[in-house]
Amino acid sequence: MGPRGERWPKARPHLRNVFMYKVIDRIMQGVFLFCGLVTVACVLVITVYLVVSGLPAIGEIGIIKFLFGKVWASTASNPTYGILPFILTSIYGTFGAIILGVPIGFFTAVYLSKVAPLAVKKSVGFVVSLLASIPSVVYGLVGMLVLVPAIRKAFNLADGATLFAAIIVLAIMILPSIINVSMTSLDAVPRKYEEGSLALGATELETYLRVSVPAARSGIVASIVLGTGRAIGEAMAVMMVSGNVPNMPELFGSVRFLTTAVASEMSYSSGLQQQALFSIALVLFVFIMLINMLLRKVMSGGESK
Repeated sequence: MGPRGERWPKARPHLRNVFMYKVIDRIMQGVFLFCGLVTVACVLVITVYLVVSGLPAIGEIGIIKFLFGKVWASTASNPTYGILPFILTSIYGTFGAIILGVPIGFFTAVYLSKVAPLAVKKSVGFVVSLLASIPSVVYGLVGMLVLVPAIRKAFNLADGATLFAAIIVLAIMILPSIINVSMTSLDAVPRKYEEGSLALGATELETYLRVSVPAARSGIVASIVLGTGRAIGEAMAVMMVSGNVPNMPELFGSVRFLTTAVASEMSYSSGLQQQALFSIALVLFVFIMLINMLLRKVMSGGESK
């Protein structure tokens, strides 16, 4: 009882609320843990399935003949399964897309985050987001109808569906990932870092490139990882603009990527041919994993300094 005879407020409702918050917190922790375990389980299932489905063909064909053979003739009377042209084409195409796309995406992100007026930032950001939402088949269709004829006329080629056309399409497709993630990372850099640099006499350009960019290094590297993953894993668009011919890679020649090799033959394959396609998917999976591990190592090395 209070000094004037009034009752003290009961504490039980408060304790009940605390108890409910703890229960909800435990439930949400369980939900998040379950979602994380489901993600890990999906990756493990895909890995095991690719290994089980892909290794038999590699063992039957021979790993040297399979990885370093220069001829792919899966439907011939005497079939040959050499995927070196696909591996080199994927490496050259991804590397070329990174060379073209990363600088453009990086400097665009720096401009939008640090230099551009707010109206320009919103307008260009909307366009970049729209670019990210366009399906890959649309990129391939536009490339096939516009880019391929332009390359054929510009370089006087018999067919404009070449590795060069695929590189240009892939470079455009990875731009949204690089710009959006890099811009978000640059926006998150504390303003006091830049103010301190400017106070010490550095110019705005020096501050952006020597202070803001290193501070956002992890996010920028992550954007490159995402862009690289999309470039390696793209199938439909490059199939429409690269010619889809299993040749050794030439810049102005028709080629076939690892992804398009699987997509173009899986619908009618059987027997050893189908197993070989699963082996290609396994090689592609290992290739992507190695690139992610390499870029992650570079990122962790930059953060530890």
